[in-house]
Amino acid sequence: MNVFILCTGRSGSVTFIRACQHIDNYTADHESRVSLIGEERLNFPDNHIEADNRLSWMLGKLGKKYGKDAFYVHLRRSREATATSLGRRWDYSGSIVRAYTEGILMAGKVRGQEYCEDYVDTVTDNIEHFLRDKPHQMTIELENIKEGFRKFWDAIGAEGDLQAALEELSHHYNRSKNNGGLLQRIKNLINL
Repeated sequence: MNVFILCTGRSGSVTFIRACQHIDNYTADHESRVSLIGEERLNFPDNHIEADNRLSWMLGKLGKKYGKDAFYVHLRRSREATATSLGRRWDYSGSIVRAYTEGILMAGKVRGQEYCEDYVDTVTDNIEHFLRDKPHQMTIELENIKEGFRKFWDAIGAEGDLQAALEELSHHYNRSKNNGGLLQRIKNLINL
């Protein structure tokens, strides 16, 4: 059985996969096929756990290939915290929220929390709609990740080192730098 961790991004997916790498009867990876297209993009090995926020834009293909046979996890973080984290990465190469704002919404070179929140709402709605008829699924809130991970472990019949997996969840991998204070200081200097 394949397992897909669906999320907006900025919701703990790297940490979640690090915990999954302590499971012996599944392989686990994060964004392992992002640069591929066509059938190869979703050609995951059997008994594999994949986390990739960009799958939320490929749910039609994912549904055709894996449908009701896969197990799906909707990994969520509070809307505000997710949007804020996305905003901190606006200028990163490959920023998904910038691509969404400029490419999907065609809003031009604008930026702001409201665009980050709209991205979170859109992706969350896409995932929830996709999961509405999937029998093997669960939602895990980042704020209660250890409790959710224990239930996930049991739900997929995981074998391995649960304690080591839970310890991984105490680490915060792939954190955004909080550059908001620096940006505000620069803006204040410019406006003097």
